[in-house]
Amino acid sequence: MTSETELIEQLKKGDEAAFRSIVEQWQDMVYNTILGIVQNETEAEDLAQDVFIKVFEKISSFKGDSKFSTWLYRIATTTALDHLRSKKRKKRFGFLQSISGDGGESVQVPDFHHPGVNLDNKERAAVLFKAIEALPENQKAAYTLHKLEGLSYRDVSEVLNTTVSAVESLMSRANQNLRKELETYYNRHYK
Repeated sequence: MTSETELIEQLKKGDEAAFRSIVEQWQDMVYNTILGIVQNETEAEDLAQDVFIKVFEKISSFKGDSKFSTWLYRIATTTALDHLRSKKRKKRFGFLQSISGDGGESVQVPDFHHPGVNLDNKERAAVLFKAIEALPENQKAAYTLHKLEGLSYRDVSEVLNTTVSAVESLMSRANQNLRKELETYYNRHYK
């Protein structure tokens, strides 16, 4: 079996078999990370493909200063967050069009299933993911990487290119925001 280092070196030389091996090994992680952030299965599939295209195109910039998985998480997270920003811009433009009578329609977030969530808890998971969706981008990314992908604070800090204490702060604020959002939801629906 070829080591990760050998695969990366082969990929840097344009080896398609090495690329296929990397995709096979990392596709679930990339997809799950993106899905946790964008919360749409179709978009997550498309963005995961984009991530691997970027990996193929940018592999020469991977110097090995961090783990390959960290570099890959960083590309996946950045791709997902860039997509959300683009979507927000389009949504604002659509809102402005609807005000001016140009027919902008509201976008519905489709139901989806994250592989890390037990189907028995689907209703509660939907409520949680709706609350996660409301988080600011950096909190959403930190929360997704730590809670859904199981990365340590140190690994999250490397992916987000920040300090461990900044990740701790992001997680604390994310937890506070989620608690508020979930309390509001449960007070509205179960009292």
